[in-house]
Amino acid sequence: MRINLTKKDLVNIVYMQIGFSKQISENLIDEFFSIIIKNLIKNKNVKISKFGTFSIRSKKSRIGRNPKTKEEKTISSRDVVLFKPSKEFKEFLNKSNND
Repeated sequence: MRINLTKKDLVNIVYMQIGFSKQISENLIDEFFSIIIKNLIKNKNVKISKFGTFSIRSKKSRIGRNPKTKEEKTISSRDVVLFKPSKEFKEFLNKSNND
């Protein structure tokens, strides 16, 4: 049983359900992700109605520890992508789990 949904899987879904060629389907998926990434970088937020909101949060540098060796190391500051599901998405997930 497969756990991850890959880009190749998405291309095949678009190919099978919409009927575009695999090359066009792949270009469509690539462009979709590219638009999300560009808008995240530019605007810091991307809201997809009835799905959720992607946002960027800056994390400060901090001290981390290797659990095996107990060695302390500085973790540099970085930007991370957060996803907050919409109310409709959460309701859909909870409804399908209860069935």
